Amino acid sequence: MTHPTHAPNSDRQLVLLHGWGMNSAVWDNLAGDLPPGVIPCPIDLPGHGDRAFSPRLDNLWSWADACLEAAPGRAIWLGWSLGGLVALAAAVRAPKRVKGLILMTGTPRFVRAADWMPAMLPETLDQFHADLLADPAETLARFLALQVRGSDAARETLRGLRRRIAEQPQPEPDALAVGLDILRDEDMRGRLPDIRCPVLWIFGTHDTLVPPTVAERVEILMPGALTAIVQGAAHAPHLSHPNRTGEIVRDFLTQLEEPELGPSASRALP
Repeated sequence: MTHPTHAPNSDRQLVLLHGWGMNSAVWDNLAGDLPPGVIPCPIDLPGHGDRAFSPRLDNLWSWADACLEAAPGRAIWLGWSLGGLVALAAAVRAPKRVKGLILMTGTPRFVRAADWMPAMLPETLDQFHADLLADPAETLARFLALQVRGSDAARETLRGLRRRIAEQPQPEPDALAVGLDILRDEDMRGRLPDIRCPVLWIFGTHDTLVPPTVAERVEILMPGALTAIVQGAAHAPHLSHPNRTGEIVRDFLTQLEEPELGPSASRALP
């Protein structure tokens, strides 16, 4: 894991939070897509990669606090999937430390409800919980396959995910269980209006975990947010469609330097 430094110009640093069962190696190819001067700062989630886990890290807010402890004093935050929930919580917990947010195939609520249909069925995560106890390795492998299902480059992306996961220590089973609890139980919809920094949500047209129709919902809940949808991508657009995704991220980071980008700048990126 790369340990970020508290550089004088720390708000030009980009905190990177991976998804469930992953590690910071998934960001290795991103550095070349960043604008000049933006420094990537990948941070492993608790119990993932090189990051230690303890029983006190048993909820979303403790995970956000742990990532804030490892993050620069002020930075832009990018969270993928579960990492997006952690990034949202960090922005609520410490708003002065988060200059901007990028949510990569993120959602404020991962499971379906009567008033939130574009999401996973609760039974899907319950089954993952049960399977995790019986066979953690096979459960993680099945979840990896879900990440890319429907993508234009599903096989190639899956091979890349497996290769990157293998570069770091396997996640701790207790951390995986807590991560599933967070995905199943957390609902950040009511906290979105509290987040005042510029925000970009990125979705994939073929994502089966976070359907792209979530974009319409977050535009209502968070009128100042920008949204972008990567054609042909599933749940890992930065891996399956790195050029297009890199372009979207780069444009947003460049616009962050413009004073007019803020809560009144609601629009979809092309």
